[in-house]
Amino acid sequence: GLKKWVEVGNSGVFRPELLLPMGLPENVSVIAWGLSLERPTMIKYGINNIRELVGHRVNLQMVYDSPMCRLDV
Repeated sequence: GLKKWVEVGNSGVFRPELLLPMGLPENVSVIAWGLSLERPTMIKYGINNIRELVGHRVNLQMVYDSPMCRLDV
């Protein structure tokens, strides 16, 4: 009904600089894929901005203060 292509399933390969901080060697390839249910949900409910679907911006101070989350590792 949209008269255009819409990406529903997506995939890709992680870039090496994202893997190095995790302790993975440079010669390792990591792929990722997902169903991406946000897009069809946005279409169904007429939402144009994904931030309206997933909520407000994340409070980074809460992330820094949380003992369950370590950003300095």
